[in-house]
Amino acid sequence: MRKINWTLLFLAFLATASILSYGVAVAERSFMIAIVATIVLYSSFKGAAIYRKKNPVT
Repeated sequence: MRKINWTLLFLAFLATASILSYGVAVAERSFMIAIVATIVLYSSFKGAAIYRKKNPVT
């Protein structure tokens, strides 16, 4: 059994939560929620890319 990579799991959770918040932004008609969700989504993908470059996952 492999060890759980907690950093990537946390970044995946952030990405999922930000995609979920797009639905909330549409329902509430809030541009601010959509902007925050976009920033969090971008930073989680960028952080995962940087992490994978430093620590290759096998």
